[in-house]
Amino acid sequence: MTNERPTLRNIADALGVSVNTVSRALNEKSGVGEVTRTRIQLEADRIGYVPNAHARSLVLGARMLIGLIISNTSNPFYASLISEIEKHAGEAGYSIILFSSDESSEQEDEAAQAMLRAGVDGAIVAPVQGKSNPWYRLVNAEVPIVTINRELPDLDLDMVRTDNYTGMYRATQHVLEQGAQRVFLLEEDLAISTVEDRTAGFRAALSDAGLEPSEDALAYVSSRRRGRALLPWLADEAHLTTLDLLDRGHKPDAIITGNDLHALGAMRALHERSLRVPEDTLVVGWGDYPFSAYLTPSLTSVRLPIQRVGRIAFEMMLRRIRGEQGEEPEHHTMRPEIVVRESSQVARFE
Repeated sequence: MTNERPTLRNIADALGVSVNTVSRALNEKSGVGEVTRTRIQLEADRIGYVPNAHARSLVLGARMLIGLIISNTSNPFYASLISEIEKHAGEAGYSIILFSSDESSEQEDEAAQAMLRAGVDGAIVAPVQGKSNPWYRLVNAEVPIVTINRELPDLDLDMVRTDNYTGMYRATQHVLEQGAQRVFLLEEDLAISTVEDRTAGFRAALSDAGLEPSEDALAYVSSRRRGRALLPWLADEAHLTTLDLLDRGHKPDAIITGNDLHALGAMRALHERSLRVPEDTLVVGWGDYPFSAYLTPSLTSVRLPIQRVGRIAFEMMLRRIRGEQGEEPEHHTMRPEIVVRESSQVARFE
């Protein structure tokens, strides 16, 4: 076995074509038939060929370009993160090329390939965590990667994340301290580590308080299952989920949600069933979106350290690009804070 990087020559020799044909096919140039182009791409994938973005940058001159891929632009967390990273990148003389995966492994794979073609100096990524992992291509091309919030189990990379477990533990603990016993969690129906961490924090807080969650205590909001990945954080889905819980006879002392838009939908459902917030049911959101302080009642929410996440992610990326960071990956975890407002303060339970 050789440790040498696969080359255009390897592909050309295997298929009996010229190196120029291989290069034109992989760079989507004209003059190559579709059958030949497909054969070349399949062989490139088979042997693990990736363009050497670093070498290309030396030829073309420094690109000063950072690739940023997020899961969804409608998520207020990532919208704020984009602005924060753009600010620090601009101060350092870098430009940002932005991609959104929309939680699609196929789109994530296309984004990874596009980053390589663009010759990015580094990539900041919120990975899909699907079955495929296209980020090996950038790793093999020696492009530094920093992941945001989500782990890649088979790649140990630099990572910055918020402590979703502790944040949800504290949110659950907060409503328990107010006297709530029947506590429900509305989470997004998506198998990602952030949701799993929040769910674990919720269960742990109940367990530590000597409570066993009911069978329906964890309710999944089905926006993703309905093929709405472009706009998953909609109040109406949580509204319908909460109505279903209430109409099946559940009487929650508290509802905690995985984002503030879901809290908004839950509050509407409670109102429609003549339940008052917070007198009958406490409500706690997640993310502390700009509208949360202006609701009636104002919404208690878990505030995420978005500015610190963006700053640290870019700083780590910049050190990697400049060769100023050690070989071992760095992991930074930052705790969110709960911002207590009217929606969780005044209820009294017997």
